[in-house]
Amino acid sequence: MIAFTDIVGMDLAKQALMLLAVDSELGGVVIPSAVGSGKSTIARAFADILPKGTPFVELPLNVTEDRLIGGVDLEATLATGVRVVQHGVLSKAHGGVLYVDSISLLDSSAVSHIMDAISRGEVLVEREGLSEVHPAKFMLVGTYDPTDGEVRMGLLDRIGIIVPFTAQNDYRARKKIVNMVLGTRDAEDTRDELNMLSGLIQAAREQLAHVSITNEQMQALIQTAISLGVEGNRVDIFTVRAALASAALAQRSDVEEEDMKLAIKLVLIPRATRMPDREAASDDMPPQEEPPQEEEPEGEDEEAPADTPDAEAEEEQKETPDMIEELMMDAIEMELPDNILNISLASKKKTTTGSRGEALNNCRGRFVRAQPGEMRNNKVALIPTLISAAPWQESRRRDKKMAGRSKTALLITKDDVKVKRFRDKSGTLFIFMVDASGSMALNRMRQAKGAVASLLQNAYVHRDQVALISFRGKQAQVLLPPSQSVDRAKRELDVLPTGGGTPLASALYLGWETAKQARTKGISQIMFVLITDGRGNIGLQATFDPNAEKIPKEDLDKEIEALSLSIQADGVASIVIDTQMNYLSRGEAPKLAQKLGGRYFYLPNAKAEQIVEAALSF
Repeated sequence: MIAFTDIVGMDLAKQALMLLAVDSELGGVVIPSAVGSGKSTIARAFADILPKGTPFVELPLNVTEDRLIGGVDLEATLATGVRVVQHGVLSKAHGGVLYVDSISLLDSSAVSHIMDAISRGEVLVEREGLSEVHPAKFMLVGTYDPTDGEVRMGLLDRIGIIVPFTAQNDYRARKKIVNMVLGTRDAEDTRDELNMLSGLIQAAREQLAHVSITNEQMQALIQTAISLGVEGNRVDIFTVRAALASAALAQRSDVEEEDMKLAIKLVLIPRATRMPDREAASDDMPPQEEPPQEEEPEGEDEEAPADTPDAEAEEEQKETPDMIEELMMDAIEMELPDNILNISLASKKKTTTGSRGEALNNCRGRFVRAQPGEMRNNKVALIPTLISAAPWQESRRRDKKMAGRSKTALLITKDDVKVKRFRDKSGTLFIFMVDASGSMALNRMRQAKGAVASLLQNAYVHRDQVALISFRGKQAQVLLPPSQSVDRAKRELDVLPTGGGTPLASALYLGWETAKQARTKGISQIMFVLITDGRGNIGLQATFDPNAEKIPKEDLDKEIEALSLSIQADGVASIVIDTQMNYLSRGEAPKLAQKLGGRYFYLPNAKAEQIVEAALSF
């Protein structure tokens, strides 16, 4: 294993971990980076610079709830006849570090337990007839590849530092890494460097209580957070703590500008939701109210001394906007990744973590928990069943109904039985609704098919399901029910005829019914992809009665709005791809996207990659 001091480059990640080692109240460090960039290596090497005996616990992604927060110790319970609680991973990390690799793929229930433990500093273990509280105050270190998805926002809110970390692209540094791995290094030199660094961090911990920060500096950090669009008071606290820890690491008693810049880079910039203008820092400052001028008595020409406390405070206020601008721009220009705003905004929209479209079932996937249930059509969770039965053995042997049973046999009733629940990646269902009306024939059907082809290819890679609905004439029809046959969807799309009216309401209704049927089969994530100009002109009644009279446009709009609200309320996400010519458009497609609560793209301007990214971020 490579030691912390032997790691080449990754200076910002090293600084982040050292700040956490100085002040554990920063909560943790998250390092997002591409595969093979060394993020896991440096995270595991963090243990090298912590005091000896500090727990460093690694959390597996497939952890069950019992292992995570604790459960009944089966061996001790069977031996004593009394329920004995076993500590979980979270309480084992108390006073140390909990490390999670690929943290973005962690099950949402596990993330919730970690968030609760960070907030409370303890875990509550409640099992059959037992309730115990175990201390669980730890530092969280997480690494992940952003292409696997983003980390849940609630968890990031509880972690102080997010490293804007990129792969090492400098030739000399990469060559040095190869030489370091393949070559040999004196173990004694490594040990001496680690001892020196550990001593420095210990001294910084002692110095931390003696470091001070001025009100002006604190105001500058908070205003910078506002200018970058970073929300929450907790972030302000983390930023100030990071600046204090940086000063302590340098053995200073006062926070300096370089400490503030480092805090901005590690705490604020990764959370930025907007890029400030150079004038924004000073423009956002609240105007300073001038105190009313008091009339001076005649004959008194003496000027007030310039160094009074009020004059000094006023001078500080004047200097603060300049400090904010300088700090913010220096930090941004040095460290802001190209895609950080896209990542930040996309992660806000995410409501789930881990793989797309995971669903619970009773037969396949990875085992996540045990729960009471019948043995019929289920797999018995043997260990949880034995744990449930163990405490009742003595009383059951005294029960006359159990008389005659073997004295060595474990007496189990149906109330003890626990069955397994599995989480299977069922994927996402994309329901493509393609406008094949006469107006579509005038527009860009070929471009629309190209955009859909990109989404279909992505669906194939992620094992998602697709359904295809076309709408023209009087009604919509399902050309392809939910299936993983992407090739068939492409074939149906290629031969799709056009012409007739635009039964948009019928398409929305049929898509909604398809989504509801898919939900009954365990598909939890569903997205509508509508390729249309949004100019519906056929009412829903025509779907059931071809001879129905044409309804007024106002009634048609009400139908579409009611259907859109129902679809949105059912948690179905939507993308509307507008195919209308610019000079013909009256804004129907953008209005449809708004009613559905979805994303809008104008086809001639939208790149296929943008549409795919929008589909993945819902």
